[in-house]
Amino acid sequence: MAGSRMAALAVLAWLASGGVALAAGEAPHIDGARLGLVWMLPFAGILLSIAVMPLAAPTFWHHHFGKVSAAWALAFVAPFAALFGLPTAVYEVMHTLLLEYVPFIILLLALFTVTGGIRVTGNLRGSPAVNTALLAIGTVLAGWMGTTGAAMLLIRPLIRANDDRKHKVHVFVFFIFLVANIGGALTPLGDPPLFLGFLKGVAFFWPTTHLFTEMLVCAVVLLAVFYVIDRYWYAREGHLPRDPTPDSPIGLQGGINLALLAVVIAAVLLSGAWKPGLTWSVNHVELEVQNVVRDVVLLAATLLSMRLTPRAIRDGNGFTWAPIAEVAKLFAGIFLTIVPAIAILKAGKDGAMAPLVGLVNRADGTPIDAWYFWLSGGLSSFLDNAPTYLVFFNLAGGDAATLMGPMAATLAAISCGAVFMGANTYIGNAPNFMVKAVVEAAGIRMPSFFGYMAWSCAILVPLFIVLTLIFFR
Repeated sequence: MAGSRMAALAVLAWLASGGVALAAGEAPHIDGARLGLVWMLPFAGILLSIAVMPLAAPTFWHHHFGKVSAAWALAFVAPFAALFGLPTAVYEVMHTLLLEYVPFIILLLALFTVTGGIRVTGNLRGSPAVNTALLAIGTVLAGWMGTTGAAMLLIRPLIRANDDRKHKVHVFVFFIFLVANIGGALTPLGDPPLFLGFLKGVAFFWPTTHLFTEMLVCAVVLLAVFYVIDRYWYAREGHLPRDPTPDSPIGLQGGINLALLAVVIAAVLLSGAWKPGLTWSVNHVELEVQNVVRDVVLLAATLLSMRLTPRAIRDGNGFTWAPIAEVAKLFAGIFLTIVPAIAILKAGKDGAMAPLVGLVNRADGTPIDAWYFWLSGGLSSFLDNAPTYLVFFNLAGGDAATLMGPMAATLAAISCGAVFMGANTYIGNAPNFMVKAVVEAAGIRMPSFFGYMAWSCAILVPLFIVLTLIFFR
């Protein structure tokens, strides 16, 4: 009987085409070259749940989205542990949580809390000119304080400015396009993929000098398109109702959080520049001291912001923990179910996605920048854009000096794809979800998952085609 069970497990493992590599003294890890596409089903499941359930079962989703995320994570972890052993499953979970998810959430939490304690007081009327100016300011700020920081700082003033408008959903869609994504292309502080590049050796100001023109083209085109659309809807509204927040002088409260924001930025920079070479292992997961120090500093900044910011300021911002809680719960499931997908991609031409990966190079091995742009971007629309960036960074050779020099155009294509196309879906970049949650908490109905994609397909995809023809041919 025991032999039958062992045989059955062996057959299941063979059918799943799974494999785990383990050498003496090494950590157990997934061999992506031997994983079948069946292992991507939980990831597909959580994506479909995010896309469909808010429409099909909104009440259930609102109360139980965390449980749904956990269920899909378990749908990957449990079979993997059964087939390949509990030690391997524990290692993969701990590796993902300790090195990717926890630092990711701590940074978002710090930015969310600190910027949520900065209140832009007063109010402007949300005319087309004012809305366009706010989007332009947010786009500039995103490159230097992060897309999360800039988005959380400006989304509430933008909501107040448009609280008397009937047609305003497009304002927040373009806000996600520009402030939560495209504006983050100028520095490693702007978006997680560029920060990972910085840790791999890409110079801090390389994105500023090599992605500026591409970012500027996208920003100018999108701001122009937005102004035309907003002007059309503004003209159709006729006599607007009485503004619940009339025009008043602009001011700033919660100045202590500006200092804490500087601490957050300094901590992130320090973790990339300071390399003491000290590490310790937790179940084969190597933790570097500079990253631990960074996360401790970020948590300290978060706690200080909560303690030092008067409650009236957060109340005035309409601040709640719901947006960051939603991101934390959903992205926990995404980070875990994405593990086999990333492993398959890392296997390159030896993996189940070989036909896809093989598109990025010509027969003589030279890179095809257009495919690097579209594949890194297309996958970043649905996978987390940070690990996707690393996959294509490594496919292009993984040497920062070469990629910044002779292959600068290829690195620009990878960087633009990962940063820009995070705007294609709500799950392409964490700030997208956070903006959606804040806007909906204000009583404004945002587009559904597919509704938002209709906007991105109609506006962003044609823009990215133009970008390809200009920069990545």
